[in-house]
Amino acid sequence: MKTIDLTQPLREGMPVYPGTEPPRLEVGCSITEHGFAEKRLSFFSHTGTHIDAPSHLLAKGKSLDQFPLETFHGPACVVPIAQGTESITRATLEPLAPQLKTSDFALLHTGWYVSWGKDGYFQDFPLLTPEAAEYLVSCNLKGIGLDCISVDGVASEMLPIHHILLGAGLVIVENLTNLSALPGDGFNFCCFPLAIENADGSPVRALGLVP
Repeated sequence: MKTIDLTQPLREGMPVYPGTEPPRLEVGCSITEHGFAEKRLSFFSHTGTHIDAPSHLLAKGKSLDQFPLETFHGPACVVPIAQGTESITRATLEPLAPQLKTSDFALLHTGWYVSWGKDGYFQDFPLLTPEAAEYLVSCNLKGIGLDCISVDGVASEMLPIHHILLGAGLVIVENLTNLSALPGDGFNFCCFPLAIENADGSPVRALGLVP
């Protein structure tokens, strides 16, 4: 079994969603002064490679701790998105119907993670159309993952794609990386959140497990 890390590391100065306070990772205790090392961590629940719960946007939506642990792992497939694509349409997804119908997770590989740490990461990344999002819902998936900052544009106020996916009870994993290291299908995806009460989101350690 080969383990492929799909997670952007948490660190100070990392990219965050525009308007979000950056994480702080401070030395709380040091071996020199206290005899042991311990860090003080401060970050928002949607920092780095993270998972969105329906309660992120929906008043009556489930929080992450209300999902069984089985929600956060399962067979997955990669959806390759051609460079230069602006809109991910239903027509883009339909040829992958056999893989999508047998997967728990669809991972949208746009290649956008190569811009991580650059201003361009937040602009002009490929977006699902509402029809494409509805099609993914019809595939009975547990969740959607992608290597972009969001399933909606950062200027969006209504967040329609979030509402379609979360409204159907799916989870969304954003800011994945290294998707090019995965095969098209035949692997398992893991995205376990921290065990936070009433969690609307959480950083995850996202992994691909390839036989």
